[in-house]
Amino acid sequence: MVLETNLYFVLIIIGALLILFEAMNPGFFAAVPGTTMIVLGVMFLMGIDVFSSTWGIVIGVASALIAASLTILFYRRLSPEQLPTTMSRDSLVGKEGRVIKEVRSDDLSGKVSVSGVGLSARSTGEILSPGTTIRVVSSEGVHVIVEEV
Repeated sequence: MVLETNLYFVLIIIGALLILFEAMNPGFFAAVPGTTMIVLGVMFLMGIDVFSSTWGIVIGVASALIAASLTILFYRRLSPEQLPTTMSRDSLVGKEGRVIKEVRSDDLSGKVSVSGVGLSARSTGEILSPGTTIRVVSSEGVHVIVEEV
């Protein structure tokens, strides 16, 4: 009996360690099995023998599923989903940046940095030297058209 009780406490401790691990490393999803282990350990300590009867199995599985579901719901509230940030060349129109490599109107060898992203660029007509502040006017294919601010 003492050995069984110790095993139940071990089950609870392992579950608590999994939840602690999840708190330190979010996204590993160790909280769900950790919560389930704690619930089953407490049930065993209360004298509910989950594996000896049909009702014990039903109660054990139902309790574990409820605990897992509540953990998932809590986890979603804790860290709400965020849409990934995306950037297209068209979304850069109107934004300002800096010239990294000389930009000309007649070739695509010029480089600019807009919102921390390096892009191929050409100018609307003037030659823009490195360090010049620019504004994106439009985009064409894989490059942007810029003008001096």
